[in-house]
Amino acid sequence: IKGSCASVKSLRQKLWNNIFTYDTKLYETHLWNRMEDFSTLILGETGTGKGMAAAAIGRSGYIPFEVKKERFKENFAKIFIAVNLSQFSEHLVESELFGHKKGAFTGAVDNHRGLFSRCSSCGAVFLDEIGEVSLPVQIKLLQVLQERNFSPVGSHDREKFSGRVIAATNSSLEDMRIQGKFREDFYYRLCSDTVNVPPLRERLKENRGELKELIKVVLHRILGYSSRELTKELHQIIHNQLPKNYHWPGNIRELEQCVRQMLLNRSFSWNVRESSKDFQQDFSHQYEKGDFTAHMLLSNYCIHLYNKFGSYEAVAKITDLDRRTVKK
Repeated sequence: IKGSCASVKSLRQKLWNNIFTYDTKLYETHLWNRMEDFSTLILGETGTGKGMAAAAIGRSGYIPFEVKKERFKENFAKIFIAVNLSQFSEHLVESELFGHKKGAFTGAVDNHRGLFSRCSSCGAVFLDEIGEVSLPVQIKLLQVLQERNFSPVGSHDREKFSGRVIAATNSSLEDMRIQGKFREDFYYRLCSDTVNVPPLRERLKENRGELKELIKVVLHRILGYSSRELTKELHQIIHNQLPKNYHWPGNIRELEQCVRQMLLNRSFSWNVRESSKDFQQDFSHQYEKGDFTAHMLLSNYCIHLYNKFGSYEAVAKITDLDRRTVKK
């Protein structure tokens, strides 16, 4: 996880603590084989790298070494299992997580092992978009965290889960808790610790040199090796074309696409919205005419804030609205 700004250094420290704690003596003496009891909640906007942060924790835990076989019990690359919960319906989410028995529902022609069954005792399950799951699924996940067991769909048998749970969301769980859409008990059991992944605009505000560093990383992923000359060239082009006060609404994912488009076309379709000056002029004109409805006032104000701060989360916090209401 590259970057030298303060927020990224803080992120790396948080991730380290979720793997080895703040004190390695404490870890070595008491917690080296008990870290699965500590679930982690990762928060951040879309495209900031929450999956990468989750993988850093999930692939770095303790794996027993089998002396007689002269190998580790598990392959570290296989102990991390990720799923995006937003891509499944409520019914399929349960099957994907807990598995199902043959005949449990129409189409269940065979037994299916869910993620919790496939996860090893030294592994981790990453639940992305945890804010999308329904209350009944939250109750079942709470039982996994508290009792460390679960039942496949269509079965009364209990199966044990010994791995670790890492979850992430870009939704405002605080608003969802207030609205009764996210259970309080599940929230507090889920977040043994909370890790915030900073948005790109915050990173660049803290350290302008971070842009060149990240371009170098993206290029290495694409090419398979580092190129100082190409990094310098692309950085200069992006710097010259970058709109003033650009907020990078797509964060690191947008930067990756920017680099790819620059390699193909030497240009990028910047996500530039209505300028603040144009908004103020139009708003004043409409205000004087008396044409605004309450909905139009709120909508225009949210657009103005989004243009200024670059994220639904920021607007939701300022306006005290739910993130989804802001987005709508």
